[in-house]
Amino acid sequence: MPLSFDYGMNQVTTALLRGGTAVLHNHLFARDVIAATAKHRITGLGCVPPLWIQLAALPWLPTITDHLRYITNTGGHMPRDTLDKLRAALPKTKPFLMYGLTEAFRSTYLPPAEVDRRPDSIGKAIPNAEILVVRPDGTPCAADEPGELVHRGVHVALGYWNDPEKTAERYRPVPGQDPGLVIPELAVWSGDTVRRDAEGFLYFVGRRDEMIKTSGYRVSPTELEEAIYAMNLVGEVAAFGVTHPQLGQAIVVVAAERLRPDVTAEAIRTECQKRLPTFQVPQHIEIVPTALPRNPNGKIDRKQLATERAKLFAP
Repeated sequence: MPLSFDYGMNQVTTALLRGGTAVLHNHLFARDVIAATAKHRITGLGCVPPLWIQLAALPWLPTITDHLRYITNTGGHMPRDTLDKLRAALPKTKPFLMYGLTEAFRSTYLPPAEVDRRPDSIGKAIPNAEILVVRPDGTPCAADEPGELVHRGVHVALGYWNDPEKTAERYRPVPGQDPGLVIPELAVWSGDTVRRDAEGFLYFVGRRDEMIKTSGYRVSPTELEEAIYAMNLVGEVAAFGVTHPQLGQAIVVVAAERLRPDVTAEAIRTECQKRLPTFQVPQHIEIVPTALPRNPNGKIDRKQLATERAKLFAP
């Protein structure tokens, strides 16, 4: 992760604060990360899901799990299939599944002891933070009712640098507080949709601005991508919506890195038809010969892919 990414910089500051060693490593291929982990006897490794997906498909030296005490995931939901592969390769290594906001840094984590029980969860609030799940009017959601994640606590930033308009959009009063307060407490309204189960554990559904609206349904690209990863046909996948004259938006999937030479777009579609409701089956599937584009934080850039295919269904 680049040092311009808050969690990338945190790897350096945390190591220095705790008296550890931070290994700065510019990797070209995912296998270089595994080699560096073995060479330097790394004890903690943090990555974003696109890199974990690549690492999970590679062989790990069996001795690495003896010194790699923990791994962390941030910047998006780690697919279940990826997590299962990593845990099989690193049986002694504890996984910490997390969710965070640049505007508040870290919001939630799932303790490793809970991973077997709820591997799809992003956990509960970190210390000194409170996570609310609310409806558009600010009222709290019921158990398992999807709503917007709102973060309050000491880690919340003051706003965006020289951007009062965006600050007013994201930093709003904490729901439910006394409207008569002279200086109301501000929280970060994340724009992310989550749900909280009856025991208080949170589950990521998707970013509100990335949800695909097709034929009157709302489809989470994250859930669709995870379903395709579980097919073990391709190494990278991105799902997104593009304008469609009849559907509102059509579901488009772009994949890379065939895991078998005979994998085709039609094979992926056939599996989608077997495993998914009809409204979630993509209208267009494409396999590209190169890796999917990344944004500066190392995440797959869905917006770029969608922009490049914006006129796919133009009349």
